[in-house]
Amino acid sequence: MTDFDAFTDLLNPDMCVVTARAGGERAGCLVGFASQCSMRPVRFVVWLSKVNRTYEVACAAEFLAVHLLTPEQFALADLFGGETGDRVDKFARARWTEGHGGAVVLPDAAAWCVGRIEQRIDAGDHVGFVLDPVRSGAQGEPDGRPLLRLADALTIEPGHPVD
Repeated sequence: MTDFDAFTDLLNPDMCVVTARAGGERAGCLVGFASQCSMRPVRFVVWLSKVNRTYEVACAAEFLAVHLLTPEQFALADLFGGETGDRVDKFARARWTEGHGGAVVLPDAAAWCVGRIEQRIDAGDHVGFVLDPVRSGAQGEPDGRPLLRLADALTIEPGHPVD
C-alpha cells in the first residue's frame, strides 16, 4: 500500500452512470470519478477510462448524460458497470429516452443531468469530460435518500478490466 492508497481508501464517492450517443451508437458505464468542478460558470466533470467503450463513443459526442442512483437501483448500476457494450446492448435492458441534443437519459435514475462537452482533459488512463449542464431532472424532491456509493458497488465485477 502506498501513502496515497491510505488516503484514497478513506474515500467513498458517489457512483453514477454516464451515457453517450454519437454516430448512431449508444454507450454507458458506471463511473466513480465525477464532481462539480466550477460554480461560475457551473461545470461538472466526469472521468472515463480510455479502455471503456463509453469513452470511445463520448469522444465523438457533443453531449453526455450523468445519472445518480440510489442503493435500491443496484441492478441498474450492475448492468452499466458489470457488462460491456462490446458484447451486450445495455439499453435493451434499461428504460431510456432521448434527451437534449440526442443524449441518452435513464428516466428511472434518482436524478440526471445532460451537459454539453466543453473540454476534454487527458489525465493518463482517464479523460475528464467537462460538461456545461443544460438540462436536468429528478424523481421528486430531494428527500435525504442516500445515493449509491463506491462501498455499495464493490461487488460489481467491471465489464472491462481496470488494469
